Amino acid sequence: MGSPEAKNLEAISRAIDQHNANCPYPASEVRMNPYEAERLGWEEIRGLPVVPDPALGTGRFRIVCSREGDGTGLEETEAIGEPIEVER
Repeated sequence: MGSPEAKNLEAISRAIDQHNANCPYPASEVRMNPYEAERLGWEEIRGLPVVPDPALGTGRFRIVCSREGDGTGLEETEAIGEPIEVER
């Protein structure tokens, strides 16, 4: 088993692949809980910016579609990652 961070990175990477395989518009950003974004210290994942989003609970992230830029509104794909363990 890998670290919690590695498991989360793998889950996010799979969600990006799934989005890009099923949508003509590529993923444009990864949103996650601000606490987790700060704790993990990731500024980007696979070239996509990590954007802190207080609307997301811990252990969750959201892949945002680039379709937002064409005027049809924001489309989001949500996936649940592994709960991030906090080392004490």
